[in-house]
Amino acid sequence: MIDLYYWPTPNGDKITVMLEETGLDYRIKPVNIGSGDQFQPEFLAIAPNNKIPAIVDHAPADGGAPLSVFESGAILQYLAGKTGRFGGQGLREQAQVSQWLMWQMAGLGPMSGQMGHFAVYAPQIVPYAIERYDSEVRRLHRVMDKRLSEVPYLAGEHYSIADIAAWPWIQVYAKRPPDFAAFPHLARWHAAIAERPAVKRACALRPTVNPQLGQPLGEEEKRHLFGQR
Repeated sequence: MIDLYYWPTPNGDKITVMLEETGLDYRIKPVNIGSGDQFQPEFLAIAPNNKIPAIVDHAPADGGAPLSVFESGAILQYLAGKTGRFGGQGLREQAQVSQWLMWQMAGLGPMSGQMGHFAVYAPQIVPYAIERYDSEVRRLHRVMDKRLSEVPYLAGEHYSIADIAAWPWIQVYAKRPPDFAAFPHLARWHAAIAERPAVKRACALRPTVNPQLGQPLGEEEKRHLFGQR
């Protein structure tokens, strides 16, 4: 049994997709980041950066005590190692998976998040910031499109945790949709992953955990989410 500390965000969705893909037994422990659950001592004990997601594996491979892991990329790597799935086979494929996973963690996720913050949530319009992050996300989408014009998936021929990490970050903000017309290979990849049964099951969990998903944020939620607590 794996406990998943989760809230419906792109980083959280990476892990529900992975757990559904691998068929591991898990239960969701909701962490309402809009009401400040991420600052509770019991959560900080396993996720000291006060960010979701985090997991506790009650049956680690070494047979020892329950093992906690935080940071979405580290969790994906851990689950790939635990199951022997989606982490790449052999030295070269594993290297491809690792570098594209790190690309998402260091680039696509943070830059998309900043784009959304300044374009959707910021209390003041800052044209420079909006243009800066819009341009960077478009550049990253161009990088993906070129890569996906050469191979079916980010790491090559096989679907992997690199794809699982990147997919939730492509179509996050209704006000800033990706330019699929300009990036047809990205569009093909995104649509193909959306049709995977495990991805559909993971996406169906989102409104069950947060029935207010998609509603405008209140002032208290903004304080908790944007560091004004």
